[in-house]
Amino acid sequence: TAPESGRPDPAVLVAFPAHRTLFTRTRKVRPMTAAPLESPSPTPLSRPLDELEAMSAEELLAWASNEFGDGLCLTCSWQKQSSVLVHMIAGLERVPAVVELDTHLFFRESYDTRDRLVERYGLELLRPHIPSIAEQHRHEGPNLWERDPDRCCHVRKVEPLVEALEPYDAWISGIRRDQSPSRAGIAKVQWSERYQLWKIHPLADWDEKRVWAYIVANDIPYNPLHDV
Repeated sequence: TAPESGRPDPAVLVAFPAHRTLFTRTRKVRPMTAAPLESPSPTPLSRPLDELEAMSAEELLAWASNEFGDGLCLTCSWQKQSSVLVHMIAGLERVPAVVELDTHLFFRESYDTRDRLVERYGLELLRPHIPSIAEQHRHEGPNLWERDPDRCCHVRKVEPLVEALEPYDAWISGIRRDQSPSRAGIAKVQWSERYQLWKIHPLADWDEKRVWAYIVANDIPYNPLHDV
């Protein structure tokens, strides 16, 4: 958080325990003044949004890698979209950071899928801090997921995601328009007021059949829970 003096907060390091090593990134500095600031305007892009909308998933990822460089990340929770996007970014000249969003409540199959993808593609995972179940019990009381599912989701998903995205300028997400009515109108590239960065949706116009066809054609490891 910014100091109460109102002076710009100096850059600090955000450390994530990685799959094999410790990664540090410089947090974006958002200066504070005595008066509340308006939300920052979106950073300008090199290409018009309608041109980006017409790109294929692979083309969009290549553009995003060149556009944002080290300011680009992919978040994964090891669903089938994660498998597709990990395969795609592995072929980029500049591979984005891969952030694992692990609630510590995944099924064993999800962790096995993660390990297979890490081994095949040589991933180095970044992990935001998520409280252990024991820590959550001490601070929130027992069985929070039963008493207050929304609060549990906030503690184990929303807060870690905010922390994970803080150093970045753009975020690759695997959401698709066909997943729900609320996602039917998402653009392939759009500004997120909530997280103050660009969201990249390479698979926005894919359907379930196309996702599975891509996984099969490229022999990509995927979560076997999808077969149940």
